[in-house]
Parts: sequence; C-alpha cells; structure tokens
Amino acid sequence: MAFENELLALLPRLRRFAASLSRNAADGDDLCQAALERALKSRHLWEEGTRLDSWMYRIMRNIWIDEARARQRRAKTFAPEEEGDHVGDRSDRQMEAIAELSSVDRALSRLPDEQREVIALVLVEGLAYKEAAEILDIPIGTLTSRLVRGRSALLAELGEAA
Repeated sequence: MAFENELLALLPRLRRFAASLSRNAADGDDLCQAALERALKSRHLWEEGTRLDSWMYRIMRNIWIDEARARQRRAKTFAPEEEGDHVGDRSDRQMEAIAELSSVDRALSRLPDEQREVIALVLVEGLAYKEAAEILDIPIGTLTSRLVRGRSALLAELGEAA
C-alpha cells in the first residue's frame, strides 16, 4: 500500500510532466494513466529505496516516445484541446493569470522536444541536473546546453530579453 500512496502523492507532478511532453492536457492525462498502469503492473521491478519519481518519469518518457513513433507510423493527429476550458465567472486577476499561463504553455509547446523535456524536468519539476540527465539518458553537459538553449528560446518566444 505504501507504493500506491507514494504514486498518489506524485500524481500532480506526473500530470504536469505528461502535459508538458504531450503539449495537450487531455493527451497528458492519457499518458499519465498509461504510465501509472505500467508502473502498477511492473511494480516488482522498482527497487525499494530508490526514487519513485525518477522511475515514473522514465516510464512516462518511454511511453511517450513509443506513442510518438506509433503516431508517426499511423500518421495520426490528435484533435486540439476543446475551447472554453476557462469559461465561467472569473476575476480580472484570474483571467490575466490564465492568459499568461496559456502564453507560456504555447511558447513551451513550440520548443523542440529535447528542450521541452529538459525544461519540464529541471525548471518545472525541480529535479537536479544529474537526475534529469539520468532520466533522459544523456550526459549532464548535453542537458545543460539543452537547458540554456531552451531557456533562451522560451524567453524569445515570450518576447522577453534573455
């Protein structure tokens, strides 16, 4: 039961990472569900005492890569997220925050996959460079250069000085 409780505690972070990979909240939820299903089926492979979040990020990334490859083979495209997610009675401050987050999401989605993954793990999830490099299976130097390029590209997309 401790394993499931730890997974439950990780859920918000896993959903953020999944949405960042998929560039779409609905697809991100599907990706998160697939990763959770795989983790529960493969729980015997997780080593007690190791970081569950790193293990889950790796599972999720592998599923995403597999799905992207399959999607390319099928030439399938996902429908865009439904409009009107934020309809309702909101204050001006809430609307400004939503608009700002939306512009950041759009800017992030325009980055190359390798930069978006690094930004999601290091800047959004707060993982250490070493840990993120292990999850992505790349050297720390590569992670660092992708992060620098990704930050610059993100700032350029948002129209801010680097």
